[in-house]
Amino acid sequence: MNNMIRKPIAVIAGARTPLSKAFTDLSTISAVNLGTHAVRSAVDRAISQTDAMSQNDVDEVVMGNVAGPPDAANIARVIALKSGLPKDRIAHTVNRNCASGMESILAGWDAISSGRASLVVAGGTESMSQIPMFYRPEAAGLWMQLARSKSMVQKLRTLAAFRPRHFKPIVGVQLGLTDPVSGMNMGETAEVLAREFSISREEQDEFALLSHIRGAAAREKCFLSGEIAPIMTDSGVEISKDNGPRTGQSMEQLARLKPIFDSAGTVTAGNSCPLTDGAAALVLTDSESAKRFSNPLGYVTDYAIAGCDPHRMGLGPVYATAKLLARTGMSMRDFDLVELNEAFAAQVIACQRAAMSKSFAQKELNLTKPLGEFIPERMNVHGGAIALGHPVGMTGTRLVLTLLRALRVAGKQTGLATLCVGGGQGVAMVVKTHLED
Repeated sequence: MNNMIRKPIAVIAGARTPLSKAFTDLSTISAVNLGTHAVRSAVDRAISQTDAMSQNDVDEVVMGNVAGPPDAANIARVIALKSGLPKDRIAHTVNRNCASGMESILAGWDAISSGRASLVVAGGTESMSQIPMFYRPEAAGLWMQLARSKSMVQKLRTLAAFRPRHFKPIVGVQLGLTDPVSGMNMGETAEVLAREFSISREEQDEFALLSHIRGAAAREKCFLSGEIAPIMTDSGVEISKDNGPRTGQSMEQLARLKPIFDSAGTVTAGNSCPLTDGAAALVLTDSESAKRFSNPLGYVTDYAIAGCDPHRMGLGPVYATAKLLARTGMSMRDFDLVELNEAFAAQVIACQRAAMSKSFAQKELNLTKPLGEFIPERMNVHGGAIALGHPVGMTGTRLVLTLLRALRVAGKQTGLATLCVGGGQGVAMVVKTHLED
């Protein structure tokens, strides 16, 4: 990232759908419709803050999405039009894997900073339930040959060439969560970190339990309802709450689960984030224009993006945060609250240990002393992705939305939103509830 100083971007309002485990409450709602609901809801919340805005004032829409629905190639454009925005307004889709929901904010920031737009809706959407199955090229070739066969003899000859392996699909979501460079899926990289940092199964389960305790408490106190826009399913059922946090979760229940990525490992379904459906959106503008709104959520003031070894992709937040602190002159103690995405308990614990390690700082970050502490009492105070879920294209947006709301409720000012990225990257953002004079 260059050293150009950019003005903070204002987050006027935001909204998200409930988060639902894949193949449950929201499984029949497409990524397009999830995103449309989030965009409409966020725009409505912005409009409620001023008499001087309508949806016609939105200049641009940027949406993060990873799976790329085949029937909506530029999903942001489809969402913008279905949301009722004017047809002459532009839209594009971004993909930085797990950080796509943050990348949309950065793209919106760029559009506003360059003068291309004044008001941008940025967000992310993912239906992990609807990621399709695929066939291997060999099988696809036979199906294509069958479709082109004109005579019955040709068709029978092609059918005779099919073998059982040609009817076995490739699970799209499994393929998408596997890094083609390292050859490892995300869970396998978490096992790498668990071994490297000597993280026990019990420690991971304890971390997962805390996520559920906090997530369930936030749901019961209706904190999360403040950012959720209830959505109606195709069958007419209104979904208004996240279904991931488990009330009454126990260490005994977590201990009974078997490792899922390595039979001799420690990473289980219980201490990993679930596959999830959901969407979120934020309304962005420049800090001067934000003054016409009665109650902006806050501001994004700086960010950093870092690369790292794909085999250790879960450490991305440490590398990105180190880059961010070097850029801003801040320290870890300057953050009142932190949202660090919980892809896996092992991954978050590894980040905590790496950040406090002098040898890691010297070897990996070119620092003379440890980065600093991700203080547990300040981090993911309303639960994280292990409880709430991680729709990969939208989570980055949710982290910023949840963090700004949490800071406001707590009467605090400064927060850090960060997450790891499949393929070996990390993104970190500074958010503030208000700007210093």
